[in-house]
Amino acid sequence: MAISVSNVTVTTPDGSSKSLGDYSGKVLLIVNVASRCGFTKQYAGLQGLNAAYADKGLAVLGFPCNDFGAQEPGSLEEIKSFCSTTYGADFELFEKVHAMGSTTEPYSTLNQMDPTGDVAWNFEKFLVGKDGTVIARYKSGVDPEELKAPIEAALAA
Repeated sequence: MAISVSNVTVTTPDGSSKSLGDYSGKVLLIVNVASRCGFTKQYAGLQGLNAAYADKGLAVLGFPCNDFGAQEPGSLEEIKSFCSTTYGADFELFEKVHAMGSTTEPYSTLNQMDPTGDVAWNFEKFLVGKDGTVIARYKSGVDPEELKAPIEAALAA
């Protein structure tokens, strides 16, 4: 069964609601991020993908999450400052979410993607096609660099 995020509403940093359907026509890479994780260095790779493909139609969307080892305790302002100062990351960050247990969107929807179940750790990635359909789910250990071919395929589709 195809999972779509087109009707999913998320919370922006200013507290307003935004529909992921607003990104129709773009390929999305949705990632639950944390500033104090062993995988935090992936911010650099995510920013690299954003820089390489944003003008071709990719949007990297970061969802800070404190569910795993309390590795994202800061406020959204602290998180944004850390990302920008440490990794030069300027891709879109949203309000903190829950990716496991009592999940919040987009994870209530994304966790239905095979293999189904809660996100296992920080920096799990979901690739979403231009039509809002979730194409693939990648575990935390998958480096952003490894996603170039799937992203290019999604952009060409």
